[in-house]
Amino acid sequence: MTDVGSLLAGEVGPEHVLAGRAALMDYAHDEALGLTPGEPAFAVRPGSTAEVAAVLRVAADHGLAVTARGAGTGMSGAAIPRPGALVVCFDRMDRILEIDPANHVAVVQPGVSLAALDAAAAEHGLVYPVFPGEMSASLGGTIATNAGGIRAVKYGVTRHHVLGLEAVLASGDVLRTGGKYVKVSSGYDLTQLLIGSEGTLALITEITVRLYPRLPRQATLLAPFSTLAEVTSAVPRIVASGVGPLILEYIDMLTMAAITQDEDLDLGIPAEVRQTAQAYLVVVLEGRDEERLDGDVAECAELLSKAGAVDVYVPPASAARQLIEAREKAFWTAKRAGAGDIVDAVVPRAAMAAFLGEVVQIAEHHRQLVIGTGHAGDGNVHLALFERDAAARGRLMREILAAARDSGGAVSGEHGIGTAKAGYFLELTDPVSVSLMRRIKDAFDPDGLLNPGVIFG
Repeated sequence: MTDVGSLLAGEVGPEHVLAGRAALMDYAHDEALGLTPGEPAFAVRPGSTAEVAAVLRVAADHGLAVTARGAGTGMSGAAIPRPGALVVCFDRMDRILEIDPANHVAVVQPGVSLAALDAAAAEHGLVYPVFPGEMSASLGGTIATNAGGIRAVKYGVTRHHVLGLEAVLASGDVLRTGGKYVKVSSGYDLTQLLIGSEGTLALITEITVRLYPRLPRQATLLAPFSTLAEVTSAVPRIVASGVGPLILEYIDMLTMAAITQDEDLDLGIPAEVRQTAQAYLVVVLEGRDEERLDGDVAECAELLSKAGAVDVYVPPASAARQLIEAREKAFWTAKRAGAGDIVDAVVPRAAMAAFLGEVVQIAEHHRQLVIGTGHAGDGNVHLALFERDAAARGRLMREILAAARDSGGAVSGEHGIGTAKAGYFLELTDPVSVSLMRRIKDAFDPDGLLNPGVIFG
């Protein structure tokens, strides 16, 4: 291993090779709950595609497992390395190479944070619309998991905005896919294949993403409901109305109480309403024109009232901004409260009410507290599980994910499979699909060096 360290230092410079337990502590984990940090042998910080390729050739020559790492904000263990593995960190590859207003695209390196890209795009009146709730996340990491977030109801998830990639295969060969064009019908779509592959097929070294006009005005509506079923039943009506919500989130009663207390946030909701509301729907609309936006707000408020909302509130901009920020921090609130795992299931939007009703029954059967929020507009449910016993928590998680599958959904909507959900994925996913995915993995990475254990257990 000393020889391997010397070879890596020769490729990226000795100052960019880390070894030893103390030096590697920050590179041994991500934000997944309940998983043990890894014990990598080395972490390297390449500064270019050529250096990434050279590092992967060293790894291939010595049979080293390789884990790619962005900002470490993932929640499924995909950035937790195997013992003795090599971690490739992209924090030095953090340049925005180009903002192209004419083509509405940005070309960036994988270590660029969402916050940095948002600031650069804003200077041109543009926006990259993927907001997964953690703006320190890197572009490379969000592509690895196909991140979504609260704006997916309007703009979709990461894969809808990535036009092209540069990536390095396990062999050290460099692959280029796509480009600045917005449509293509030329063979297999390798760009889409790499998105969501969680570092198991190749290491992304350059990204071309689509940008959109940044609309200047927003308004937020907050509607408490007496039942969660009424909340989820209201969602299809809002989507079908044509108002085009930017954000459409549900928050259950306990989660709302926790996040507003954490943020010391007063939304002006009377105590008698808070005491009867079982869940809330948060709707954010955006637009160019104030008068048109006001009309959409009025229409949406009427829809919410007809759907059974106890009342409809339009908080001032500062409180609305705090509410969205508090919603985005719901994971940290749950973590501080002792959550042992987070459900990231996704179901068809119209099936959400029935699925959540089944979750209530499952939780009651297990005598467990299960609370949470979700991207109601796209059927993505996040639930916090507080069972302390790992085996019992696993049984609870499996039943909830099986219910999602039986509702026409899937194990993960945006966090990815990683190692945390690999067992559930293998059990609950069509075996023909899994078999084909394994063969794709073998074609890209025949020696199985890229993130072994991720997705396939």
